[in-house]
Amino acid sequence: MKALIPVKKIEKKILLIRGEKVMLDMDIVELYRVETKMLVRAIKRNIGRFQSDFMFQLNKKEFENLRFQFGTSSWGGRRYLQRKVP
Repeated sequence: MKALIPVKKIEKKILLIRGEKVMLDMDIVELYRVETKMLVRAIKRNIGRFQSDFMFQLNKKEFENLRFQFGTSSWGGRRYLQRKVP
């Protein structure tokens, strides 16, 4: 059976933060072709279905490090920390 999303594409999106393999919300929405607000809305509506360690908020230092790596002139992603998702 062939995967819908190539494994290599997913592997490139996995980052190591706090010793955990994670994917940023902006990468998840790109893979699933949905808007970030739709992903956040789905999580809020179904929060009980997710394990407590499913997501976490980047701290300011982690965010600045990622922001620096991506650059801000052409990166279409988030440039500022977002509010916490409950």
